Amino acid sequence: MNKDTSVELTENDEESTLFGLPLSTIGTPLILLLISQFILFIGVGAVIPTLPLYGKEVGLSAAASGIVVSTPAVAMLLLANWAGKNADKARKPAMIIGMAVIAASDFGTSVAPNLAVLLIARLGLGIGRSVSESGERGMLADLAGRAPELRGRALAAQQAVIALGIAIGAPLGGYVVEQYGVRASFLCVTAAALSAMVIYTFLPETIGKTEEEDGIIGSKKSKNYGLATGDVGVPSDETAEWSKLLSDNQWRGLSLCQCGASFGFAAKIATIPVLAASVLPGGAVGAGALLSAAGLSGLIGAPIGGWLTDRAGPRVSASLAGLTSAAGLILVPVALSPWIDLGDDIIGGFSGDAAAFTALIILWSIGAAAQGPALTALAQELAPTGAEATAMALPRATGDGTYIVAPFVLGLVADATTGVVPGAECAVAGAATLVGVVGLVLLSGLDNVGKVTSKA
Repeated sequence: MNKDTSVELTENDEESTLFGLPLSTIGTPLILLLISQFILFIGVGAVIPTLPLYGKEVGLSAAASGIVVSTPAVAMLLLANWAGKNADKARKPAMIIGMAVIAASDFGTSVAPNLAVLLIARLGLGIGRSVSESGERGMLADLAGRAPELRGRALAAQQAVIALGIAIGAPLGGYVVEQYGVRASFLCVTAAALSAMVIYTFLPETIGKTEEEDGIIGSKKSKNYGLATGDVGVPSDETAEWSKLLSDNQWRGLSLCQCGASFGFAAKIATIPVLAASVLPGGAVGAGALLSAAGLSGLIGAPIGGWLTDRAGPRVSASLAGLTSAAGLILVPVALSPWIDLGDDIIGGFSGDAAAFTALIILWSIGAAAQGPALTALAQELAPTGAEATAMALPRATGDGTYIVAPFVLGLVADATTGVVPGAECAVAGAATLVGVVGLVLLSGLDNVGKVTSKA
């Protein structure tokens, strides 16, 4: 090696880093992606508290409102495979086009004059999300794959940013609704989606990129950072077909675990607010405060999950986090049991059962937030090269499918146990989460449970 080459390599070794990530190849694109997600989920947070109010304003029954809420999930389930395959051809176009459809759909929701137009707009939202999120998952997998030893923390950063955005957006949405009406909140998410779309245009295309192609390596040899070269971005039918993936027990376990987690999130939307309003001081206000606190707890759970994923592997992290979140939900009927006296006015006007219920929901939220990065990291680890977005859409689709039916199932349990076992529906959701964890462990194989991705 001559002197000039040695100097050139030394300069490359001293390339600027961000939290241990090379700034030009990973750090800067990751920051832009996280900024766009932060802005987007401020808008999403503004909409979440207003969805039930919107149905009432346009004169929908509770059943019709449920259909409207689940419509995007139906579209996402049906289009997940197609969207993933297209995102594996190019990330940026999928992200930009999908975000444009999201913006148009939310605008359509805000001005919909009747149920038919509203359903079309909500279907459009599902289509836009399916396309955009496939590209986003693929790009995040590309970036995280360039430094696999930091994959968990990178994914945790995304989860934390989403949680923070929602926590900020929720009260802003409440203010907008009070000042301008329910429909105005959907204009907030429209503006957020347009802002994210603009930021996406500044992101690099990550499929097939190497350091040599980006002009950041002086040496003739370049590292791939976990990305394949050549035909990267052209998914192989032999590896990308979901039927072939599901013949692998590891993908089965991951999909089952995602289904279990979806029951918990369905409980957050369908049953926890109702229970909180009846148990906590302030009724609906107390329920809203609990949901905000649960969202903020993601800032605790996500970093824990990311750190544990990098240290012990995604299977261990997903299993421990899943057990934590399952325990939080399963114990809710115990906290609310009329046969157990936990005391009155323990602190701040909270009764014993209210305090215990609040603690358990926060525990569930921390566990769920910690499990998210682990499940995503495992999907990235298992995904075949060149078909990452297609493969990673599989567990997401199983989760979406579960989310369509889970609120209805939990509602049936709530109706059947009203006045007998308060919170039984939460226990059912927790049991489903537990089944998912057990499935992940058993189907992954005990030899693989503690497997940690090796450093590149």
